[in-house]
Amino acid sequence: MSTFQAPKGTYDLIPPASAKYLAVRDAISAPLKNSGYGYIETPGFENVELFSRGVGESTDIVSKEMYAFETKGGDKLALRPEGTASVLRAALEANLHKAGNLPVKLWYSGSYYRYERPQKGRYRHFSQVGAEAIGAEDPALDAELIILADQAYRSLGLRQFRILLNSLGDKECRPVYRDALQGFLRGLELDDDTRRRIEINPLRVLDDKRPEVQKQLVGAPMLRDYLCDACKAYHEEVRELLTAAGVAYEDDEKLVRGLDYYTRSTFEFVHDGLGSQSAVGGGGRYDGLSEMIGGPALPSVGWALGVDRTVLALEAEGIELELPATTSVFAVPLGEEARRVLFGVVTELRRAGVAADFSYGGKGLKGAMKSANRSGARYAIVAGERDLAEGVVQLKDMESGDQSPVALADAVTAIRERLA
Repeated sequence: MSTFQAPKGTYDLIPPASAKYLAVRDAISAPLKNSGYGYIETPGFENVELFSRGVGESTDIVSKEMYAFETKGGDKLALRPEGTASVLRAALEANLHKAGNLPVKLWYSGSYYRYERPQKGRYRHFSQVGAEAIGAEDPALDAELIILADQAYRSLGLRQFRILLNSLGDKECRPVYRDALQGFLRGLELDDDTRRRIEINPLRVLDDKRPEVQKQLVGAPMLRDYLCDACKAYHEEVRELLTAAGVAYEDDEKLVRGLDYYTRSTFEFVHDGLGSQSAVGGGGRYDGLSEMIGGPALPSVGWALGVDRTVLALEAEGIELELPATTSVFAVPLGEEARRVLFGVVTELRRAGVAADFSYGGKGLKGAMKSANRSGARYAIVAGERDLAEGVVQLKDMESGDQSPVALADAVTAIRERLA
């Protein structure tokens, strides 16, 4: 064994389990690719200011969980703790919003980093697929993104997830609510950390998971009572569009999400089979984020879904994904001439789109057939000197055990026909 191990709170994705993660990424991104979203990739680290301004100084993500460091050149950088700020920064830098086709629709996939107490479903390095629609204020966009996430989860076979929905108001009505909430919270018995939060971002106190805090929050003013008419109408249209699309959701008045940039629609996907780490993804509208990071006013909406959490949700529901076989055909050569010939057949099969592998390392028949079995291949092609002299290879069905000779010249065609 190596003397080195993966850092605490991280994990390695290795076959065969890694195939499930790839399948989840593909399933989440498929509806996006089908709905006008283009792929974007951003660096794993950014200027630390981008997150402290965009995500918010008061959030746990920035104040406690961000991996921040100074480079040899004196730049202050941070490993990205989330995707939205980076994607918006890249879109602004590339002037995508000036190309005339708004909203700019982007999707991404990658690793994100937060210094958290590691537990099942909560790691210091985690994988997400996300989507952002930048530059348009339209309830249909908010609804579209929620519907696409719902579609992705259902395509994986998930059924026991719930969509929680709320509105956080806008710059007109939220300040009025904020004042009322601060007035209520200042009268409670709270620790110093939470008191500080009341002054910076009081809505985050509503999100406090501690039972003793939740008990005191009974009777707190509700945001829905403070929404302006425009926000009420906007939220109502999102709800109507979801209902018309047959997407079930639950209104959750305490849902605020852990980032400062959200306005109006905010939503979360939760799975009850995951215990305390029940959120599998979430998002919302962030109409002021572009201005916060120095860009023009660009109302936007987006979400990120956790790949690791989605895999746990599949396990909780006992869902086995139908993954394509990594190998369909395994070649077993007996002797030098057969090695050369069968290697050519394997190369031809691969070019024809057939997943094929080869017995490397000069194993004998018994060892090579064991490898063929372990590979999960449906067929093995076996050839020795006598077979080649007769111009044939032996094709063995690994399920039934039946074996029959096939003309070497027709081997690729015969195998493709059988696999079809």
